[in-house]
Amino acid sequence: MPSLAFDRFYLYDELAALLQQYQAEYPNLVEISSIGNSFEGRKIWLATVTDLSVGKSSEKPAFWVDGNIHASEVSASTAALAVIDKLVIDPKHAELLKTHTFYVVPRLNPDGAEWTLESPPRVIRSSTRPYPYEEEDPYGLEASDLDGDGRILQIRIKDAHGAWKISEDEPRLMKRREPGETGGTYYRLMSEGLFHNFDGLTMRSHRRKEGLDMNRNFPSAWRLESDQPGSGPFPTSEPEVRASVEAVVARPNICGAVTFHTFSGVNLRPPSSKPDDDLPAEDVWTYQHIGKVGESMTGYPAIAVYHEFRYHPKEVITGVFDDWMYEHRGVYAWTTEIWSPQRQAGITGYKYIDWFREHPHADDIALLKWSDDKLEGKGFVNWQPFSHPQLGEVELGGWDFMYAFRNPPPSFLESEVSPLADWTIWQASLAPRLNLLKSESIPLGNDTFQLRVAVQNLGWLPTNVSKIAVDRRLVRGVRAKLKCNGEANDGIGSFKPEWLISGSFEQDGGQLAGWSHISSSDGMFGGMNGTDDIAVFDWIVKGPASFEVVVSHERAGVVSTQFTVGEK
Repeated sequence: MPSLAFDRFYLYDELAALLQQYQAEYPNLVEISSIGNSFEGRKIWLATVTDLSVGKSSEKPAFWVDGNIHASEVSASTAALAVIDKLVIDPKHAELLKTHTFYVVPRLNPDGAEWTLESPPRVIRSSTRPYPYEEEDPYGLEASDLDGDGRILQIRIKDAHGAWKISEDEPRLMKRREPGETGGTYYRLMSEGLFHNFDGLTMRSHRRKEGLDMNRNFPSAWRLESDQPGSGPFPTSEPEVRASVEAVVARPNICGAVTFHTFSGVNLRPPSSKPDDDLPAEDVWTYQHIGKVGESMTGYPAIAVYHEFRYHPKEVITGVFDDWMYEHRGVYAWTTEIWSPQRQAGITGYKYIDWFREHPHADDIALLKWSDDKLEGKGFVNWQPFSHPQLGEVELGGWDFMYAFRNPPPSFLESEVSPLADWTIWQASLAPRLNLLKSESIPLGNDTFQLRVAVQNLGWLPTNVSKIAVDRRLVRGVRAKLKCNGEANDGIGSFKPEWLISGSFEQDGGQLAGWSHISSSDGMFGGMNGTDDIAVFDWIVKGPASFEVVVSHERAGVVSTQFTVGEK
């Protein structure tokens, strides 16, 4: 039986082997396939999870899950794997898998993750492909492990013009120098590493030639590099993003999505580049409802990127996955940023991005205490003298960012991602789903019959999922097709058959409501909970004959029924 480990992160071959174990152990629930290859040629694995003994995966409402598009965010893979693990191992999900499908890509960026999991890590934002230029930056400080301890920490060096000083409250920590402050001992801080072509004076960071951010390469509102750094030369230029987009488009039954990232401990939703007022109000309300449940299940606040997660108040980000899923596919998509060291340390009420620009020194002290008490001191390394080959005598130490901040430390990993997987699975259960409500043949005399088929949407969400999907005509309505068994019914080169008295072979039932639109005051004031979740289809046919009616919706699934009327 496969056993998902939470005490480490999986290398590519280990992850592939684990997925194959799930398929071997649960062949009726898991199918493993590849949606494409990465820049370096690694397969991007997709797990299709559903009860294959009860209908095709493509004929059930589905939910998309992916993770690790950013290289160092390897706990995102663990969260996606946790979704698979819960679905196949926990028997309470057996009924859901009979009626729903999950498409899970645990690691969308296998190349970048391999670099991250090296020791010491090669840390990049996203793809290993050079962009926008092939050549290396000839100058600057390149982060590297100088003392061979497997970590990339910080250097502090005394400098009368440095912006940092040793904290008077906690001497292990550095504190910013106040405006106008003089007369103390001050330091410059920088990453552990070596300078390229150092002139003895000029210090700046080395620009990595791997400058892509694949979560800026999706088609929605894509912009050029000059406006959106890391966006790539054109939308879906990167093979990993192209594979993701093509896989989603090829599966129109997808009704929602979660993409796992790190870190901040928040559930992010669109829009990224415009205010909520520019969205249909119905979609904002639904997003807010799902987000409130998410906060209660995970402890992660649900926020709109444009309003509460911008890197600069005058700038926006574009070309991201969740915007594309919502704006181009018309489904509710979320970006879950796993892990908040601040919250672990008891820091609350902070602004997620703003905190890194400005926060009280008391927060640093709280984080250090958390590292001492909960991480056995592994999150922060005490400063030690070091002879730097270019800078001379310096000190190494400070925060181990990759251990304590970028991903949950192993002892926290399972407890952190487990509720996220639960919320993801719960979201999938909201999808629209067709159910055969009624199927009857009514004799009318003279060997003629009325065939009546009624279907109902059992999902909380409507069959269109979102209002924007209707406004932009992104999804077709419910369709019912009548077939007389043994006849092609394609209508080419022929007249209407004698057996069809009234009604069209194919009928359109429009979109069916769920109950997501019902307001909390309807029960107080007698609001009408009508039957807009039901579609009824009628035909008049002549027997004797047998017929099949197939009712389908690309998101809500497929149901069918058979009739035999008259006597042969």
